[in-house]
Amino acid sequence: MTITTVRAVCPHDCPDTCALLVTVDAGVATAVRGDPDHPTTAGVLCTKVARYTERTYHADRLLTPLKRIGKKGEGKFERISWDEAITTIALRLGAIAATDPQAIVPYSYAGTMGLVQGEAMASRFFNVLGASQLHRSICASAGGTGYTYTIGKRIGTDPEQFQNAKLILIWGGNPIASNLHLWMRVQEAKRRGAKVIAIDPYRSLTAEKCQQHIALLPGTDAALALGMMQVLIADDLIDHDYVARHTTGFEELKVRAAEWPPERVATTCGISAEEVITLAREYGQAALRGEGVAIRVNYGLQRVHGGGMAVRNIACLPALVGAWRNAAGGILLSTSDSFAKNKQALERPDLARPVRTINMCSIGDDLLREASPEFGPKIAALIVYNSNPVAVAPESGKVMQGFAREDLFTVVLEHFQTDTADYADIVLPATTQLEHVDIHATYGHLYMMANNAAIAPMGEAKPNTEFFRLLAARMGFDDPCLSESDETIAASAFDKSNPRAVHFDWESLKRTGWQKLAVPDAPFADGGFETPSGKCEFYSAQMLADGFDPLPAYIPPYESVASNASLGSKYPLAMISPPARNFLNSSFVNVASLRATEGEPHLDIHPEDAARRAIGDGDTVRIFNDRGSFEAKARVTDRARKGLVVGLSIWWKKMAADGKNANEVTSQRLTDMAGGATFYDVLVEVEKK
Repeated sequence: MTITTVRAVCPHDCPDTCALLVTVDAGVATAVRGDPDHPTTAGVLCTKVARYTERTYHADRLLTPLKRIGKKGEGKFERISWDEAITTIALRLGAIAATDPQAIVPYSYAGTMGLVQGEAMASRFFNVLGASQLHRSICASAGGTGYTYTIGKRIGTDPEQFQNAKLILIWGGNPIASNLHLWMRVQEAKRRGAKVIAIDPYRSLTAEKCQQHIALLPGTDAALALGMMQVLIADDLIDHDYVARHTTGFEELKVRAAEWPPERVATTCGISAEEVITLAREYGQAALRGEGVAIRVNYGLQRVHGGGMAVRNIACLPALVGAWRNAAGGILLSTSDSFAKNKQALERPDLARPVRTINMCSIGDDLLREASPEFGPKIAALIVYNSNPVAVAPESGKVMQGFAREDLFTVVLEHFQTDTADYADIVLPATTQLEHVDIHATYGHLYMMANNAAIAPMGEAKPNTEFFRLLAARMGFDDPCLSESDETIAASAFDKSNPRAVHFDWESLKRTGWQKLAVPDAPFADGGFETPSGKCEFYSAQMLADGFDPLPAYIPPYESVASNASLGSKYPLAMISPPARNFLNSSFVNVASLRATEGEPHLDIHPEDAARRAIGDGDTVRIFNDRGSFEAKARVTDRARKGLVVGLSIWWKKMAADGKNANEVTSQRLTDMAGGATFYDVLVEVEKK
């Protein structure tokens, strides 16, 4: 038999978007490895994706359509045909749509980051149907909005330049676990003499390997950035030429920054004034020497009340010191807007009608709401794909209540019987990345990526696109866009009129697997910010028009001992739940080898906080607040700063001893900007079981 190698792409919600080489022997994928020629992947895969064949050929793969026969949540199903499944779904949705199609809600996120299997055909279908829109804000909306107000687009330092930097701030992220290939470049920079500083409430795997760790309180990053600005301005560590030519609002910023001397910042952030002063001086002095000073700001810090403003404040720093002049300087949040995606061709927003929008972060409350003039119709049907909301959505107790409604018709497209699938009326088997065609933009590097199908679909699994094509046909929708092939959709994914993607060609991309965008090495060396003014906006008139403070500011957490004393007296510990190294959101939790490596749900707690509660290392503890509780094994460690507990996540509920996870205690309250989730804006108490 002929052994072949197929070019593919990792589809998961990770900035690395690795180029894969899949070995296929007699129609079976026998190995998945990283492409050694792809500059980002460099032949290296994370422990999760290196085991991708385990996931594809997992004994528990869903391979046939299923119909519920037990109570919701029990996970009892019987096999049905695709024809029965599509007919049942079409009849139920048709009956609901006849009254008000807005009672039908899609729920999806980044279970695949592919532009074809993600939202393309699904959006077309729901636009034609007239279903409610979903505000997909659970991960990155707040930070992206704050960054965009300041910089103009989610464009930043090329990750390939980080190895040339002399000072790197890893701010609110743990790239060893969630951005491995950037970390490889950071390690190279260290070998060349760079200093790397981690700014994170938790001494993560990454923070442990940095020369310095600044362990500030959750939700106070905006204050630290303001304090850095105050020191930079007071010490005249400013690139005045860059500020004069490429920024707006410096005089107003000087006044605002003066309100944040290091002593105030220290009190707010729970760190020392000396840490603030030294950090600012090292940053400003290195930039003014012309050295590369790079900030990798990640999404963890924006999952709090003032998360959008926090990212905005940090995004001001490179322009203040002229760090953008050096290709190895500046800031990277996301590369998403570097890609000229053709959203009109992919998702056909022109087919949509005015409908309500449901915020995915508040799905618990929304599923429990009755019809009203303000809210609209009660949600009657939910189509879930590329997501596992029962595990990942905040305030999980309410989410489960909503999904348990007997009058709610729920369809789930999945690879496995997840926590969410247990509540479905119909479960449909979806293909994995090795079984379908897709095209990818990324948010952590600058390469367009093609995914070729390596093997035939397992069992009766179908791509997401095929489900929506079949359903549209059964419901009598005849717009030609609802029958387009995956290849046709992929070929239209990028706007070839945009200078960054003018060289795009789908056929050649399939052959090569990846191709870099046409972008400059240093995107803002000479200004050119895509803001209304064309400059980096310390003062943003657009923010003022949108109802925000137009200058960098500090917005305290909803839940902290300092901002809510009465709540803090009842629940005195802040809690964050960053990703576990061996999981990716809720993906891979059911891969036995990865789950065995992760062990069981743990809670890291500082020795002083543990002693105060008579908690010993290895004790089972209950973590609780007014929203709910979950259990974990205590790890008594100073990796968690005093006043903070850390529960690495996200476990499937059914695979935890108590059937719960960290989202029992998280809140549905939203961020300052763009309706993001506040997963890390949480107060709890912990007790020994």
